[in-house]
Amino acid sequence: MMHLKRHPHANVIDLGVGDTTQPLPTTVTASMADFVHGLSTASGYKGYGPEQGEKALRKAISVAFYKDMGIKPSEVFVSDGAQCDITRLQLLMGPNLKIAVQDPSFPAYIDSSVIIGQAGKFVDNAGKYKNIEYMTCGPQTNFFPDLPSISRTELIFFNSPNNPTGHAATRKQLEQLVDFARLNGSIIIFDSAYAAYITDDSPKSIYEIPGAREVAIEVSSFSKFAGFTGVRLGWTVVPEELLYSNGFPVMHDFNRIMCTCFNGASSIAQAGGLACLSPEGLRAIQSLVDYYMENARMLVDALTSLGLTVYGGKNAPYVWVHFPGSKSWNIFAEILEKTHIITVPGSGFGPGGEGYIRISAFGLRHSIIEASQRLKYLIYQKQN
Repeated sequence: MMHLKRHPHANVIDLGVGDTTQPLPTTVTASMADFVHGLSTASGYKGYGPEQGEKALRKAISVAFYKDMGIKPSEVFVSDGAQCDITRLQLLMGPNLKIAVQDPSFPAYIDSSVIIGQAGKFVDNAGKYKNIEYMTCGPQTNFFPDLPSISRTELIFFNSPNNPTGHAATRKQLEQLVDFARLNGSIIIFDSAYAAYITDDSPKSIYEIPGAREVAIEVSSFSKFAGFTGVRLGWTVVPEELLYSNGFPVMHDFNRIMCTCFNGASSIAQAGGLACLSPEGLRAIQSLVDYYMENARMLVDALTSLGLTVYGGKNAPYVWVHFPGSKSWNIFAEILEKTHIITVPGSGFGPGGEGYIRISAFGLRHSIIEASQRLKYLIYQKQN
């Protein structure tokens, strides 16, 4: 990294990539260790498992996250992470359709569209791909698209809470989204990877909305709420009621994709996932979530105390900071050069992120405290 070459003795604080930093709960690692030990015994050894995931884990996910929503274990497909499933879903849908994405949003939606051949040419002056519908989701629209102005697309990628803005869509907003998809014959790919961080009454799943089972697929992950960024475990829900226009169930095709392109999530990771969803595991996991959200609160308090406009940090572990009139990469570069703190330029999440930076709260507490002090000093110096 060029910055470290110029400043070899700098104490660089990385608040860029949203990687977790807290140790896994002992109850989770103990379950994985027991499973691993069992693999060295004749009675405990297991080879290939079901490509869709172990039945016990599929059932635990349906109960823990979709209670009273009608989601069956057979509709839950366990995987090695939400990001992998996003690309598998793109492979399922193919190149001959159009997608809509929030702007700004997680880059994997657009990047997978480019890889699969949906995106078309990149238009430099607009910072957009020609065949992708960018749905502006900034503060001027309460971080929700103006749906009547959006062209019809076959797929709608929607992330709530949103990475990078931290906004969790309200029930009314999601009702509008489901109605919009039903009207247009679109499929929503709903990314709920940060649902565990929601602190208000915003829906944690698209399936809390009536009619969503007929128009939506949900992807989620153990990465951010359980610290499984390195362990790798996620899931996708494809309801039986979700049908193509010819009446064929989407679930059957996704099952074939999983069985063809995937040999199943690690049985060791699945043992850990099952432990996460036990009563003891859920309590331990909540303490991790609380830790990161306290980090977010500290960052928000530090930046708002200086009069900056700050979003996020309430329902997601990301802080979205606005610097009107500035370019995101210039803000990023100045913060890095003067404070040795790594952030993420907002424009990396789409043209709607220009003028913003994203700060991750997934740091160690002492790093968050130190970063808050450095940022306060830098902004104070700029203002005076």
